[in-house]
Amino acid sequence: MFPRNQPPKAYDRRQFFERCFVSHTNPAFRFTASGQSGQGQQAVQWLLKRNCSVTPAQLLWLYVCLCMVSLGIAGFFWSQGAKMVMFFACLELLAVGAAFWVYARHATDGERIVLQGERLVVELESAGRLERAEFNREWVRVEPRNGDGSLIEVSGQGRSVRVGRHVRPELRPALARELRHALRDS
Repeated sequence: MFPRNQPPKAYDRRQFFERCFVSHTNPAFRFTASGQSGQGQQAVQWLLKRNCSVTPAQLLWLYVCLCMVSLGIAGFFWSQGAKMVMFFACLELLAVGAAFWVYARHATDGERIVLQGERLVVELESAGRLERAEFNREWVRVEPRNGDGSLIEVSGQGRSVRVGRHVRPELRPALARELRHALRDS
């Protein structure tokens, strides 16, 4: 794999992430992706999503395999005369299926904040339900809800939305500063 006389190069995580996340173009912003909108205006977007390691489709396949194995084992014991094993296997699969259903409904939850021109658009998705709020850029206030580590409240024109559910609490102040900086400068 490596030439005999040369040691392997040191792994540089920073270079790896710079190659993978090419949309992270503005070094002043940590959480954003900049680009052009459909109307040719400059837009800054924050996409905050849950950290899910399993997609709903993968979860469905896992559940189908679990059902086949569990019902196969229960069927074997049922054929040997242990009739109650099938009842408890079905009860177990219903409970696991309900837990998987709740997880799958929230797997695609996220927050999308777009600053484009004079508009700040905040979209919150939770369990397949989408909430959208638009603010005039000049009237928006961004502040922590209760203190350090709490959700960030974006308010203006009599409306308010809390964002930052999918960001670690210690990073929320940095996100709030970034939002304020983008609203003020771009």
